Amino acid sequence: MNEIEKNLLAEVADLHEIPEGAYNIRMDGKSAGRNSTAEIQIIPKTDKDGIEIHIAPNTKKQSVHIPVILAESGIEETVYNDFYVGENADVVIIAGCGIHNCGNQDSSHSGVHTFHLGRNAHVKYVEKHYGEGDGSGARVMNPQTNVYLDEGASMEMDMSQIRGIDSTNRNTQIHVGDKAEVVLTERLLTHGKQNAESRVDIFLDGEDSSARILSRSVGQDDSVQTFFPCMTGNAKSFGHVQCDSIIMGNARISSIPAIRANSVDAQLVHEAAIGKIAGDQLLKLMTLGLTEEEAEEHILNGFLK
Repeated sequence: MNEIEKNLLAEVADLHEIPEGAYNIRMDGKSAGRNSTAEIQIIPKTDKDGIEIHIAPNTKKQSVHIPVILAESGIEETVYNDFYVGENADVVIIAGCGIHNCGNQDSSHSGVHTFHLGRNAHVKYVEKHYGEGDGSGARVMNPQTNVYLDEGASMEMDMSQIRGIDSTNRNTQIHVGDKAEVVLTERLLTHGKQNAESRVDIFLDGEDSSARILSRSVGQDDSVQTFFPCMTGNAKSFGHVQCDSIIMGNARISSIPAIRANSVDAQLVHEAAIGKIAGDQLLKLMTLGLTEEEAEEHILNGFLK
């Protein structure tokens, strides 16, 4: 790997060397490394780009790294990854995509991830998106995530767009079974003339199912953000949607949360807030010796954590 590729891997997957355990590294439209373990099998698809990840029942304290990086201008790809997590497994899945574009052609990655979690399985899923490069070609990411949680399963989803993505259209759909739970945290930063749209649909299908959506975003310069989080209660369930955004410069942000109850026993709550950085917060940090720019950066970093 060259220095650009190493930097992208560090940004999106916190990898500074080849990881231990199961991994699949994709670079510029092709596999750059793959390893399976006794409990976690990674199998390439034969009919389309992508892989299947099969995690055996009762697998504990293991991780899977599946980063994607594009360092050549002009690559456009769609990748399909399917995850099958066995009963009682407890694993960490670290994904992410980084694009370095110094050319005049657009570079685009569309990742379609589908998760099937067995009874009482638990997954922590971390996904980071990052872009860089001084070319005129756009950096585009369009992730689609589908999740199916069986009885008693749970999933923590930490999905973030760090910086540098010119256009993104994010679509997430989650079906939650009996006594299953999902917590989705989405963090997003846009700047310049970037555009981001995010749709999250969670269906609380099972008895005593629960879900939480926490969206935090920062819109800077002339960027545009639109959020459509929706929680649907189809059974006795609990759902909470919270959207918080900081708006700066000439940015435009729309947050349109929705809750739908199809059961008398569904308890659903939503709240949304958009505002600028409070002046007293800036003043307090500036009295400690920070410049206004440093104070803003400090506040934004804390908000997006």
